[in-house]
Formats: sequence, structure tokens, C-alpha cells
Amino acid sequence: MVQLAEKSPVIRLDDRDNVVVARVEIAAGTDVGAGLIARHDIPLGHKIATEAIAKGNPVRKYDTIIGFAGEDIAPGTWLHSHNVLMDDFQKDYRFAQDYVPADLLPENQRAQFMGYHRADGRVGTRNFIGIFITVNCAATVARKLSQYFDEERLADYPNVDGVVAFVHQQGCGMEMTGEPMDLLRRTLSGYIRHPNTAGALVVSLGCERNNIPDFMAAEHLATGKMMRTLTMQTIGGTAAAVDEGKRIIREMLEEANKTSRAPASAEHIMVGLQCGGSDGFSGLSANPGLGRAMDLLTRHGGTAILSETPELYGVEHTLTARAKSEAVGRQFIDRINWWLDYNAGKDVQMNGRVGPGNNAGGLANVIEKALGGSKKGGATGINAVYKYAEPVRERGLVIMDTPGFDPVAATGQIAGGATLICFTTGRGSCFGSVPAPTIKLASNTPMFTRMQGDMDINCGTVIDGDMTLEDLGQQIFDCILAVASGQPSKSEMLGLGEDEFAPWPIGVTG
Repeated sequence: MVQLAEKSPVIRLDDRDNVVVARVEIAAGTDVGAGLIARHDIPLGHKIATEAIAKGNPVRKYDTIIGFAGEDIAPGTWLHSHNVLMDDFQKDYRFAQDYVPADLLPENQRAQFMGYHRADGRVGTRNFIGIFITVNCAATVARKLSQYFDEERLADYPNVDGVVAFVHQQGCGMEMTGEPMDLLRRTLSGYIRHPNTAGALVVSLGCERNNIPDFMAAEHLATGKMMRTLTMQTIGGTAAAVDEGKRIIREMLEEANKTSRAPASAEHIMVGLQCGGSDGFSGLSANPGLGRAMDLLTRHGGTAILSETPELYGVEHTLTARAKSEAVGRQFIDRINWWLDYNAGKDVQMNGRVGPGNNAGGLANVIEKALGGSKKGGATGINAVYKYAEPVRERGLVIMDTPGFDPVAATGQIAGGATLICFTTGRGSCFGSVPAPTIKLASNTPMFTRMQGDMDINCGTVIDGDMTLEDLGQQIFDCILAVASGQPSKSEMLGLGEDEFAPWPIGVTG
């Protein structure tokens, strides 16, 4: 819990910590409380030692080790990547010992939203026609089609949110066996089957490795009124493919427009949890506030997907303890170990410093970043672990293995079925997604004020002492219901999302 004294310049997160966090910029010589004098100028969001820490001893934040003192540290010292060193230490995984199932509300007491009911029982938050390509060679056709169906041409279809091209750079010159092709195909099929996708047109060149017959067979997809295919080499080239695509999409628009919003239980909402451009406040306001909202969502029967595996490294033992079973916990550790092997010898944050923006915002290393990022998942138990873009079938809190790079991570979550993305940021990431809209959560008031055009909720009210985390969680949950019901998010107003479709480009290109 954040503990904030009236007008205090610092925040103490746990009585057992040996650091506090600067709520505002603090000048050297300032008494920050209880006789603790800042020995340096401390940027907002950064840490101050509250007691002497001998070289090699742990630095504790949220009663969790975030690193070790690189030198003897005196009380009042600025703590950051120059004197908080990342090192390996023995972790107690405590598999499933802290598992707490969601305290489900009775069905007649669950919140509702206005969504699009699909034939398979799922409920969408948006109603899109998607244009998908099996290979990058078909990208121009897809782009021309989505650009043709602009706002003016869609005016006759008020129940359709848009026609979107999902363009990528893969599909040929890549590994056919094993994970690379399987990953691309399940990502594409996850979007095609998505509850926010009313209809899909799949466009191919015709000679690529990921050709339509093989793709459709591998993913058990069948053509029909709202699932169509188009091969450029067969139809006669680019112009002919564009003309035929227009005709097909007009037919699908007529059908998609017959669907309208109707009441649905919040149990049908699936939220992908993202953070980007994190700072020292992210783990104090936006992330735990979102965690409170996810505790509410799972009580109402909904689903939350915690991801970005490399950015959970360092606190994985706190998550295995919350796993539903030892088997689920070990699945997560298997993914962590895969990432350690994948990152071996590479200049990435698992082996060193976090990104420049994270570092400037007060995060010393990936362990501290993970400590804050994991709080997006709230306090309920973890029911399942999924590989990238696998269909999420368990409700409650789950983990999906994804990279930390936001567009790739969110793409995997949406392919898995996420109908909304909640994205926390401290530095001010500008991100959007389709067909699942993104809600942006600012960790601090100065950034929210500066970037109000991109941010949906100011979580800095917790840092300012104007709101509790519980109240913030309710505000976020209410916003989720409103956006799920059709209220446009800031990123949707800006037209963000089409270029953020980014399947994970793993494997060899040759």
C-alpha cells in the first residue's frame, strides 16, 4: 500500500523498506521527514536511502529485493543504477502456496456492458471488418482496401467500427517447421476468430510459404459468408485484387451492420495488461490501481492477461507462489528460463539496465521495473500460463508469454482473445490497438497534464494524495465498462492502432 503523509515529499511503500520514493523533486539538504536529510538532488520518482546500507546488502522496496548496494550507502543517499547493482540471488518459488481464487460475485450481481454477441457465445467490444495477409507481398492490396473504406463510405454502416488492414512483414523466407510459422499462423487466426472481428478477408500472393490452403488447414479455418479469401496471382494481380476485395467487403459490411450492441455480463470482458515508458511512479499508482481494477473484473467473472515475460524477471517467485498449482507455476518458470537462454550474451534489459526512459524515470533495473509491472495483475491467483497468441480459455488472472516490446506483446494478447487493452505509462507512451481498443493510464499528474490528448485516466491522483488505490481501481473499472460499451478511448480518437499490429518475428529469415 502507498503510505503518503500530508504534504510529505516522499512515499514509504512498506515499513520494512530501506528506501522511500521522492514524490516531488527534492533539493540536497532537504529534511524529508523524521530527520532524514537528502544528501543529493533527488529527481521525482527516484529513491532515497532511509538507513545505512552496507556494500553488498539488499536494497528493499515494497519489501522486495530490487538489487544490492554497490558501495557503503549513508542515509539520505540518492539510490539509482549507479549504486544499486543487479545480481542473482536464491529465490523461494513457494509454488501455489499463496493462491487465492477470485471471490466471484453471483451472476445476477455482475456488472454489465453493451457488447456485440457472437454465435459462439463470446461478446465483442467492437465490430470490425479485418483484412489479413498471409505474406507481406499482399500488404499494398490490404492497405488500399482499408483506405478505400473511409469514414464517408462507412456512413451507411453505423454498427461497423471500421475496415482495418492487418499488415505484417512475414509469411515467406521463414522457417516452416517449429515455432516461427506456428506463431505467425496462430496470431493471424486469433485475430480472424476474435470476438471484435465481424468479418475477415484473407489476401495472399499465391506462391508464399504461408499460402492460403496451408494456412487455412493448419488453423482449421473454413470460408463462409464472413470469412473470405483472395489470391492475387489467381485473380490477375494487384488492381484486380483490389477491385474484387472491394466487392467482397461491401457484402460483409451489409451483414456486419445487422449486429447491434446488447447488454452482456462483464464476465465476457478480457483485458490485456500492458505497461510502456514506465517510471518510478508506475509501480506506485497506475500499475497497482490497474491491479485493483483487475481484482474487480475477476470478481465479476472477467479475465486479465499479465504478459511481457522479460519484464517480470526478478519477481517471478512472487508470481509462482500465487499460481493455482505447482504445474502452472513451473510452466511460468519454464518460460523465464527460455528467455534467459534466448537473452544469453545479448545487450538487453534482462542482462543489464532498463531503457533510457525507464532509467531517467527512476527505475534502476529490470527487477525494480518487474516489481511495479507485476502489480497490474492485482492480488488474485494465477489460473493458467499460455504461450504467445494461444487462445485464452481460463477466466480470472492468467499469464501469456510475450516479449516486453508493447506492440508485439499487445498483438499476442489480442490474438489470445483480449477485447480491451489497459496500458499504463509514466513517461507518456503513445499507443493504440485494433480491433481491441486501448485505455491509457498515466502514472503521474505532470505527464497527464502535458499529454491529455493521449491519456484516458490520471493515476497521479494517488501520488498527489487526492485518491486511494481502491477508488482509482473503481474509476478504471468503470472506464473499462464504458469503453467496452462503445465510448471511444483517446487512442481511438487519434486513429492509432492499425500500424501497431506486430506479430512476434521470431526465428530465421532466409
